[in-house]
Amino acid sequence: MNILVYGAGVQGSYLAHVLVRGGHDVTVLARGKRAEELEKKGVVIRHYLQRQTTIAPVRVIRTLEPGDLYDLIFVMMKYSDFGAVLPILANNDSRNIILVGNNMDTYAMQDYLKAGRSPKQVAFGFQTTAGTRADGQVICIRGGHGQMVIGGLNGPIPFRSLLEQAFKRTKYKLNYHDQIDAWLKNHMVLVVPMNMVILFHGFQMKQVVRDDKRLRQLVAAMGEGFHVLDSLGYPLTPVGQASWIIRYPRLIRWALKLFFLLPISRLIDGTDVELNALNYTFAELRIRSDVPTPNWDALEAERIIQL
Repeated sequence: MNILVYGAGVQGSYLAHVLVRGGHDVTVLARGKRAEELEKKGVVIRHYLQRQTTIAPVRVIRTLEPGDLYDLIFVMMKYSDFGAVLPILANNDSRNIILVGNNMDTYAMQDYLKAGRSPKQVAFGFQTTAGTRADGQVICIRGGHGQMVIGGLNGPIPFRSLLEQAFKRTKYKLNYHDQIDAWLKNHMVLVVPMNMVILFHGFQMKQVVRDDKRLRQLVAAMGEGFHVLDSLGYPLTPVGQASWIIRYPRLIRWALKLFFLLPISRLIDGTDVELNALNYTFAELRIRSDVPTPNWDALEAERIIQL
C-alpha cells in the first residue's frame, strides 16, 4: 500500500516505523531540519522501555500536491496545527484520511474535508505513544507494539478493510471505538489540567510532586471536566476512568506523584500552543454547561498570569 504519514514528530515517526515494518511504501511529510534528518538517516527511534534503536527508511516530501494520491493519509499533528493542514488535505485527491491526536472539533473538521475538491472518508484516532525528539532521533515510550484508538463519526469506518490491511503484518493494535468524539473529549479532560501544572513548573517534575496544592487542583479539575461533559450529554468513556478520578481523588493524586517521580515522566512532550488551543475550545463547553469549575478556573488563571 502507498501510505502518507503527514507529520514527523514522535507520533508520526513511530507510526511510519510500524508501517515500514509492515511492508508498505511509506512517505513522510516533513519540513526544514526534520526533513533533512529523515532524508539522511531515515526514521531513527530509540525505544525507551525496550532499550533498542531502529532505523526505517522512508520517502520524504515537503508539500502535498493536489494530485498526489495515497491509499491512506495519517495526519499526525498537534491540535493547534490542524487548522493549517486541513485546506491542504481538502485540496488533495486522496480519499481516506485519518486525523490522529488530541481533537475537540471532529465534526467541523470532517465537514470541512468532505467539502473539498474530491470525496473524502474521514476517521479520527489517538495513538497511545509518548516521547520526545533529540539529536535527530525520536525517543519513544510505548507499551507492547503500539496501538491506536480509532473510530468514525457516522457509524463504522467505511475504509476499515484498508486499515486492517495496513497493519496486518504488524503487532500494532487498532482499538475501534464507536464514540470517538466523546473519547477524545474525555482524554482532553485528562490532558489539559495535567499539562497546566507541568508547564507551570517548566517540566521540573520534582517541583510538580512537591506542589500538593496544584496536584489537588489538578485531580479536582479533571473531575469537574467530566461533570461538564456529562451535563452536556457526552458519554464518559471509559466509564471506570472518570469514576475513579471523581470517587478516589486522593488515590489518583498519589498515583500521579509516583508517575512524576519516574524518569519516564520527563519525556512527556507538551506545548503551550496546543494546551491553550485545547483549553480555549473546552471553555466553550464550560460556558454551555451549568457545572461550576472552580479548580479548573484557578489553574487557568494561574497559567494566564504566568504567560
